[in-house]
Amino acid sequence: MDASARSLLEAGAAELGLALDATQVERLLALLDLLVEWNQKFNLTAITEPVAMVQKHLLDSLTVQPWIGGPFVTDVGTGAGFPGLPLAILNPTLRFTLIDSTAKKIRFVEHAAATLGLGQVTAVCTRAEAWKPSQRSLTVVSRALSSIPEFVKNAGHLVAHSGRLLAMKGKDPIGELDDLPPGWIAKSIERLHVPGLPDERHLVIIERVPRT
Repeated sequence: MDASARSLLEAGAAELGLALDATQVERLLALLDLLVEWNQKFNLTAITEPVAMVQKHLLDSLTVQPWIGGPFVTDVGTGAGFPGLPLAILNPTLRFTLIDSTAKKIRFVEHAAATLGLGQVTAVCTRAEAWKPSQRSLTVVSRALSSIPEFVKNAGHLVAHSGRLLAMKGKDPIGELDDLPPGWIAKSIERLHVPGLPDERHLVIIERVPRT
């Protein structure tokens, strides 16, 4: 990535209230360089223009940083590693599991994690509903959703009892919340802003219904 991508990333992160250190900036930009390299052979993403990659891959992923809690985090439907890899770069003390059912994307995630020194990242090629982790996560996040009810149905078993699901959506998803599976509640809907993009972004925070 060139100097303009670096400036865009640093300015966007500052707008999000994130103080990136030099190593984090280098790793985030190196992640995009790796994605460009692999994309030429494996068609991992349709977003290839540098500005769009910074905005729609990096900054979009980092908008949920305030809601990430550990020690274990799972990214469901991670694709080429978003939002999981950028969040892992920002949270080196948390352990991340990135799940996707497409083998070429998981191979990229494994390569990127190894190249960037992200030893706390595990990549798993499977469907969320089939994954049986030894340790459930406090945070389960996804931005590759068909619907919020399906996300909860397929990934709810990955969440620790006191944990939560983070559903990253575009337009206000209020209409999807009437069909949540029993035992789950939408705690809040947060309006997100990706620096430089006019597109709507929302985060739905979903938790288990409190015991009475």
